[in-house]
Amino acid sequence: MENNSISRKITIFHERMTPEEGCLVGYGAIVAHYGLKVTIPNKLALISHKKRQYETKQWRVYTPRHQPDETLFKQLVFALKYEGINLLVLKKLFDVLKTKEIGELVQNEPLSQYGRRIWFIYEWLFKTQLDIPDLDRGNFVPLIDEEIQFAVEGKRSSRHRILNNLPGTPEFCPLIYKTSKLEKFISTESQEQRIAYIDSIHKDVMQRAASFLLLKDSKASFTIEGENPGTNRALRWGKAIGEAGKNALTREELLRLQQIIIESKRFTKMGFRKEGGYVGDCDRVTGDPIPEHISARWQDLELLINGLIETYQFLEKEKFDPVLTAAVIAFGFVFIHPFYDGNGRLHRYLIHHILSKMKFTQQGIVFPISASILDHIDDYRIVLEDYSHPVMELIDWDVTPDHNVAVLNDTLDYYRYFDATRQAEFLFDCVIDTINRIIPEEVNYIYKYDEFKRFIDDQFEMPDKLVSMLVRFLEQNGGTLSKRARAKELPELKDDEVEKIESAFQKFFEI
Repeated sequence: MENNSISRKITIFHERMTPEEGCLVGYGAIVAHYGLKVTIPNKLALISHKKRQYETKQWRVYTPRHQPDETLFKQLVFALKYEGINLLVLKKLFDVLKTKEIGELVQNEPLSQYGRRIWFIYEWLFKTQLDIPDLDRGNFVPLIDEEIQFAVEGKRSSRHRILNNLPGTPEFCPLIYKTSKLEKFISTESQEQRIAYIDSIHKDVMQRAASFLLLKDSKASFTIEGENPGTNRALRWGKAIGEAGKNALTREELLRLQQIIIESKRFTKMGFRKEGGYVGDCDRVTGDPIPEHISARWQDLELLINGLIETYQFLEKEKFDPVLTAAVIAFGFVFIHPFYDGNGRLHRYLIHHILSKMKFTQQGIVFPISASILDHIDDYRIVLEDYSHPVMELIDWDVTPDHNVAVLNDTLDYYRYFDATRQAEFLFDCVIDTINRIIPEEVNYIYKYDEFKRFIDDQFEMPDKLVSMLVRFLEQNGGTLSKRARAKELPELKDDEVEKIESAFQKFFEI
């Protein structure tokens, strides 16, 4: 094993052109050498023949002095040092190695920080111990390098002299890389601006805005799924969103929420799936599935959902960033796709729940994230496909007699150890958009409405219900009253009064 060359010269790898001819190293080299069935890391490492170091969208290019020795251990050291922790690659690598080989690998440099990291990750993933005695000396080394990836404060493992700062559990642990975009979002200045803005809005105005934002978000969540719900159905789901963060996140709570989402249960199987699942189309002639996303195997759902819930509870306890937590848990849920129907809306509900439960937003004041997602629907589809399409290439599946999919290989690890960086960046974009645009638009509308209403009250003393209807008519017709509206609903108004009302409306609403 150790005598074979692991790194290799390439100009293309898995359809990715290199920025220059170089030597593939680290995780990419390990994946290629052992033929691991994994999603390819978003960025691969390349040793340049020239003395320069730089990054592109898909590559980290290093100088010849960074070239690791041609051993698995040294390639892993390079990967851990420069590429961070990739649990999926490590898990699949350990799957193909014999226990004796893993023990020998760890004992290459048993006291080195990288040897200890490999040792800890193996025992953590497989919940077993190698035949290696506990360490009794050495400083505690953080498992995750916080210059590269986000981590929790962590818990010490005396056996390995490791600080386990992984943001998850062995059953569910997506990881997020630190990017300039995410670090800017999470900065203290950004958080203070958010708090200052929300606090600047008068409580009464925010409460009034909340009811409109609730309905707006509920309707947006249905629209994303290609549905056009009636107001009653949207209000029913909006009520559930308004209570996000109130109940603990459990399997039973997920089942309760699905009951609220699915109004007619005549044609929908309720509860967790007991068969395969996919998102996509079907062949119009044969009825066979044309999947865009293949759901986790139903046999794995109990492990996955329990792991997802346990990881959420762990991240909440560790006070991990709320938006990063929401990205990991909510996108993890929709990738697993545990229900026959309602997964998309529950995925977005989880964002509400986590942001509220972890005090990012005020409980009872809806944060209309679905409205922003709807306005960025193309980007939303891209981040979903960014996960789904690479994973689909690793899934062996067949068509069932009832035109469903049957997954034929073990896919469990693909749903619990994924890179959630792009999903986190997208969610932060929507959070910032909600704070900077969607909430201010609703609040500003209320201020304008109140000014216009005061004018109407002073001049005409109309009932509130009639003022509301008047505003609706004016909005629908670009700031003027149609002849039909005047004749049918407001025949009492004279021509000069109509002109005065239209002029005031256009002034206050800036038309």
